[in-house]
Amino acid sequence: MPNFTVNTYILKRKIFSFSNKISKLLPKPDRNFVADIIYGMLASGSCLLTDVVDQLHEPSNKINVVDPLSRYLKKGTPNQIVASYLREVKKWVPKDPHPY
Repeated sequence: MPNFTVNTYILKRKIFSFSNKISKLLPKPDRNFVADIIYGMLASGSCLLTDVVDQLHEPSNKINVVDPLSRYLKKGTPNQIVASYLREVKKWVPKDPHPY
């Protein structure tokens, strides 16, 4: 029987490791936002903030978590994150990708 708790922990560590790579130059609140939003979207399979918040299992009311996430999104994506993200993704793309 597979150990789902261990698998979940390993997957969560990989998600947070990736989010730390792309947000390491940002202030801590911004790093936390990046980690929360990536984890929430992957765990819920949705980009709706209410679905993301459900996966974060915060003890406060949903509206008290959705509002701060919404404010962060309104600020836009910092250029540092975009550059870091592209740097990370380029490592996975072959230098000479072949079309199918």
